Amino acid sequence: MLLHCASGRHTTMLAAAAARSATRTVTVSTRRHMSVRPEEPKPKPSSADTNALNQPPVPRKKVTLSTLSSMNAKKTPITMITAYDYPTALACSSTPLTDITLIGDSLAQVCLGLPSTTQLTLDEMIHHSRAVTRGTTHPLLVADMPFGSYQVSSERALLNALRLIKEAHVEAVKLEGGAEIAPTVRRLVDAGIPVMAHIGLQPQKHTSLSGYKVQGRSVESARRLIHDALALQEAGAFSTVVEAVPRELGKYVTEQLKIPTIGIGAGPWTSGQVLVLNDLLGTWSGHKAKFVRRFANLKDVRDAGIHKYAEAVRDQSFPDPETESYTIDPRVWERFLEAEQKDGRGI
Repeated sequence: MLLHCASGRHTTMLAAAAARSATRTVTVSTRRHMSVRPEEPKPKPSSADTNALNQPPVPRKKVTLSTLSSMNAKKTPITMITAYDYPTALACSSTPLTDITLIGDSLAQVCLGLPSTTQLTLDEMIHHSRAVTRGTTHPLLVADMPFGSYQVSSERALLNALRLIKEAHVEAVKLEGGAEIAPTVRRLVDAGIPVMAHIGLQPQKHTSLSGYKVQGRSVESARRLIHDALALQEAGAFSTVVEAVPRELGKYVTEQLKIPTIGIGAGPWTSGQVLVLNDLLGTWSGHKAKFVRRFANLKDVRDAGIHKYAEAVRDQSFPDPETESYTIDPRVWERFLEAEQKDGRGI
């Protein structure tokens, strides 16, 4: 009886092993051999993998509002970069030094080819934000509220902000405006939605401002900017972008606020900096603002790669029949041709 039971268990174990083997075989054979597929999971780096600058290992712990507040208190510069889709979100998350990923309404120009940010719709922003969310790891995820989505009323702004939170899964929203939008900021914050403000040059108002001009160059304009910054802080904004103002004013605003300032063309003394990804990587062929620094020149690399590919197709050097093509068993191919000949086709 014991022998019979042992034999039964042995048979069961063999069957299970065979099933596992079959499963592995099916898994391997049905795997898509395509050029684009999800990346293989990477092992977590050990503490020994940190570099000489003592940067934290990837993945970094999730950035929160408390993280930013702590960085601001310690005078640690905050890094914010824009992203517009899954690949650019992965790029922003590729370094532990990125603190905030912003789905900027600049996607209207750099992604959709629109002449300005004012033509971007809320549905388009949600669509792109969903893609960015899927590619984001540790950075805090902030989305711009498009022009027209928050100006009508505080209640309309709340409904639209809730759509970004619930449908796009972003963690905060950004609103352009001064003291006049403080009640709206307060309404969103009271509802539990973190708000980043945006003062100085406000691209959504470029028409009323007669273009993209530096702000705060007069006494009245500079004092109005300070008033806006303090009003938005009082309304509950956790941070504010300060765009295109004299460096002295950028420093002064930062010193007057308790919340961190994120500068873009506001000098080196703000709490952090933000650039459009396409500007810093050099993939954008449009206007280059004075405050933009190219940290790479990917446009030339991209264009050269496209041209080389087109040349290889034209001269038939791509694909290589040996290294870039699939094969079939010669016997199978011979039987295939015989079958085709019977049907009156083939050579």
